Amino acid sequence: MSDFLTTALREPWPWYVAGPLIGLIVPVLLLLGNRPFGISSNLRHLCAIAAPGTTSYLHYDWRSVGGWNLAFLAGVTAAGALVAALSGDVHVDIAPATRDALAALGVTDTSGWLPASLYSWDALTSWRGLVLIVLGGFMVGFGTAWAGGCTSGHGITGLAAMELPSLVAVCGFFAGGLIGTHLLLPLILR
Repeated sequence: MSDFLTTALREPWPWYVAGPLIGLIVPVLLLLGNRPFGISSNLRHLCAIAAPGTTSYLHYDWRSVGGWNLAFLAGVTAAGALVAALSGDVHVDIAPATRDALAALGVTDTSGWLPASLYSWDALTSWRGLVLIVLGGFMVGFGTAWAGGCTSGHGITGLAAMELPSLVAVCGFFAGGLIGTHLLLPLILR
């Protein structure tokens, strides 16, 4: 059993296994529990816990709407920590064309989870690091609040529920990702 678990954690699962597993979670959460699948609203719940009622946005009963969501966040975080602890040193395989494109932009440390030249405490002290981490994080948070949810919430739950706003949001996420990857990232890294 231990060898099976180690292999299952080290090797990527094929799409035909992982996709249906994710797809099975959504009907269970939506139909049986009337629970949406998403992460972004947890930041609002955590802020409402830490500073209740400081703004009208945080003035709500987070226990009635956020308890399950916070438990979901804790489970996702614990599962990620468990997988990271059990999997050891993992080599991230990316396509050779992607590795070459990143190398052309000066990013050569592409074997780990994240390139340390872009995502580290040292990188945070540079203008690139500030733009990528701080400004990028702000824009992701703003976009998530503006769209009324994150990519997992809209892309999995919203599309499964056939919600038109989720389709519009997912199209916006993809368009933003393409613009960021092909236009903004080369400007920032050069």
